[in-house]
Order: sequence, then C-alpha cells, then structure tokens
Amino acid sequence: MIAVHLIAEIAALVGEPARATMLSALLDGRALTASELAYAARVTPQTASTHLAKLTEAGLVSSIRDGRHRYSGLRRRKL
Repeated sequence: MIAVHLIAEIAALVGEPARATMLSALLDGRALTASELAYAARVTPQTASTHLAKLTEAGLVSSIRDGRHRYSGLRRRKL
C-alpha cells in the first residue's frame, strides 16, 4: 500500500502543468535557477519557488547553492 500512496503523491505533483513543465526542463541533466524554471513554465519566480519546495519535499528535486544563486536539478537515486 505504501507504494500506491507514493505513486499517487508523485502523480498529483506532476499532474500540475507548471510543475510538469519545470521537471521537463530539468530532464537534460542541467541544474537551473528558480527564475529560469519560472520562465520555462510561464509562472512568476515566487510560484516557481513554491513548486520547487513541493518537488524538493517529495524528493524529486534537489538544490545546491553557488554564491548568490540556488540551482535546482533532478535528484539522482541509485536503484
């Protein structure tokens, strides 16, 4: 049953068009800033940050800080 809940949670996250677009922008392996992801998803940077927080909490995205900037990318998992 736990796997079913995880699948449902991920589906709900990805089902939101802006989040799906942001995840698609990260598929090439690059890490992008919230502003870059906001532009790709056609949302405000504040909205992108909210979406990134939800994706990070679910373990789909991780971020690193480089100077003033924070870059987000798909989280890599070992199977």
